[in-house]
Amino acid sequence: MNFKLLVFYISVSIAAALALLSFFYEGNWNHFMLIFVVACTVVYIILSNIFQRFINERISNIYKLIRNLKLGKDLKEVLAEHASDDPIRSVEEEVQEWTVQKAREIDQLRAQEKFRREFLSNISHEFKTPLFAVQGYIETLQDGMMDDDPEMAQQFLDKAARNIDRLTYLIADLDEISKLETGKLPLHITKFDITQLIHETIYQLVDKANKANINLVFASKGNNPVMVKADRQKIQQVLINLINNSIKYGKQGGKTKISIFPLLDQILVEVTDNGHGIEEKNLSRVFERFYRTDDSRSRQIGGSGLGLAIVKHIVEAHRQTVNVRSTEGIGTTFGFTVEKG
Repeated sequence: MNFKLLVFYISVSIAAALALLSFFYEGNWNHFMLIFVVACTVVYIILSNIFQRFINERISNIYKLIRNLKLGKDLKEVLAEHASDDPIRSVEEEVQEWTVQKAREIDQLRAQEKFRREFLSNISHEFKTPLFAVQGYIETLQDGMMDDDPEMAQQFLDKAARNIDRLTYLIADLDEISKLETGKLPLHITKFDITQLIHETIYQLVDKANKANINLVFASKGNNPVMVKADRQKIQQVLINLINNSIKYGKQGGKTKISIFPLLDQILVEVTDNGHGIEEKNLSRVFERFYRTDDSRSRQIGGSGLGLAIVKHIVEAHRQTVNVRSTEGIGTTFGFTVEKG
């Protein structure tokens, strides 16, 4: 029931009772009406003030409590700020804002829970595959293959070793991502020539690219150094991961081109391949841990499935940006920025 209407009903009741008492004593209808109107008005004003003050006091306490909760203060603390002159409206606004905030937090928790389940499922799968393979090879060798077929036994040992290497890379990459996320892997910022670093990285990966029949090309303009400010080792890791990715997913006889472009306060580095490309629906997820656009092919070419996630963490730790664009059947370009030196 409306607050003012309730006060009005109470006022009418009290005024009617007073007027009836007067009528019984005097029997005058004029006095009855006068007393009723005056009493009703006076009682309404008095009750309105009393109820308003009472409710405002209670609402003010609730308002302070909500403010304390939102500010993370102890409930026994008294706010230094004066409460709103209209506490009922303030409480309504605060509660609405608080409700929206809690709804967002619940959505975030649900998203995190979904991510956690997917992550646990993925990491379990990533570990089980090489572990079961190693277990199978060792059990076969234990059954007497070493004596029956030494050549095949050696092949099994080589395959087991490759799977153990995969587990080692996986654990190392997970450890690095964990350190990057928690800030336990500090950046050692120095000035260096990004063109020289690209040449060194290409030299490291050229044999791997040749085995995949992919040509690595650095599209640099002139021999002038391009100075940047960053962690040299970490930026080289970004380059290695991106170039490795282009080699793994490129096509036979293809090409990977590394380019640099000067921006206002940054240098943009791009790694472009002419491979099979990535579907548009998958582009937003390529930097997720263990996300694979082609799961069966990814298993064949190996890797921990964490390379692009590490790239994203390293670049964002430098307060820079990383992006991807791709067209199916044409190729993919990964780009990241580095601060100018």
